[in-house]
Amino acid sequence: MFLTNRFFIMAMIAVALIGGGYWTEWLYDIGWAVLYLLLFLTAAEALMLWSKKGIDASRDCSDRFSNGDDNEIRLRVDSYYRFAVRLSIVDEIPAVFQRRDICFPLSLRRGEGKTVIYKLRPVVRGVYSFGLIRVFASTRLSLVQRRYSCGQPKDVSVYPSYLMLNKYELLAISSRLTEMGIKKIRRAGLNTEFELIRDYVEGDEYRRINWNASARRNQIMTNVYQDERSQQIINVIDKGRMMQYTFKEMTLLDYAINASLMLSYVAIRRDDKAGLATFGSTFDSFVPASKREGHIQKILEAIYAQQTEFDETDFSALVTATGRLITKRSLMVLYTNFSGKASLMRQLPYLKRLNNRHRLLVVFFVDTELKDYVAEKPTTTEQYYQHVIAEKMIGEQNLIASILRQHGIMSMLTTPAALSVDVVNKYIELKHRQLLT
Repeated sequence: MFLTNRFFIMAMIAVALIGGGYWTEWLYDIGWAVLYLLLFLTAAEALMLWSKKGIDASRDCSDRFSNGDDNEIRLRVDSYYRFAVRLSIVDEIPAVFQRRDICFPLSLRRGEGKTVIYKLRPVVRGVYSFGLIRVFASTRLSLVQRRYSCGQPKDVSVYPSYLMLNKYELLAISSRLTEMGIKKIRRAGLNTEFELIRDYVEGDEYRRINWNASARRNQIMTNVYQDERSQQIINVIDKGRMMQYTFKEMTLLDYAINASLMLSYVAIRRDDKAGLATFGSTFDSFVPASKREGHIQKILEAIYAQQTEFDETDFSALVTATGRLITKRSLMVLYTNFSGKASLMRQLPYLKRLNNRHRLLVVFFVDTELKDYVAEKPTTTEQYYQHVIAEKMIGEQNLIASILRQHGIMSMLTTPAALSVDVVNKYIELKHRQLLT
């Protein structure tokens, strides 16, 4: 049993009236009357609340949460009392969220039930534990509360952002992908690619006549197409210390994982094969490229427990392992980050070897905090020096992209928030231009 603030306020008023009786006699009698009435009403309310088990509550949420997304939790509360009640509902959410606002006031009429909906946004993958649902019930008097402990403790696993895949699929069905920022690139013709030029044969389509070749050979020539070959897309995720930087409470590693999952999903939908590799101080895990049913789930399980390392990334281990495991030339999307030009130059020989074997796209990140700081106007001499250093660091990021292009390596400098959309758009662009391999 819990006494409410209203009870203590009434008790203080009664005590004050009784105390005032030492100066005015009639206040003494009123004070005792108020105190006796308060005790009577409190006992009556307690009797009503404890007459039966009148409240039941349950929690409905997915067994898996999507990292970086708002995940919905539903609390169902039912009253079996024969009178109206006022409730205060507290859900024991995982301590990692550090939220103190999961307390919902609710009023229920006789025999009524309601559903309370709220959302949680995890930023770290792993297992999260929910506790019980605490419901504090009182009548309209609200002098005393009865606590109910409802529901069952529950563990949920936080996976990479699979809700983004569901959103992409729904928008794809309704042809509204531009709402996510996915560009529409129209490709003429059927789902075919050019194979050769040969002499025209009666029955060939007129639109496939190659007029330039016909003019050179002085006879009608036609283009021959074959069904477009499935390409391999390998997402390679760096787990080194440079991927520990955070943006909106999520590490760069988590953004890279979400983007690789999204790109794999889109690639498979477009009849390409998707694979995954992770590495840090050693080559860590590898999922061969495939487009079979259930392959996305296999990739999801492979990256569920990946964590960043404090060691320096070993690109030589990546070159050795991929040379052994990936025999077909593929589009290799490497998610990494560089501390500066010197960091790039140490890894450049390995990046060049990867680019010789595959079509390499290096994805690294804009320091958004630095950009925001540079956008602020300096007011002191110290701030001017700090702005110069910050601008130099931003310029070095652009220099890194330029050095990669000079060596024939594709690069993409993007913000963590726009990573998934930018990577998908780049893939669509390369596929349209037939530059995947």
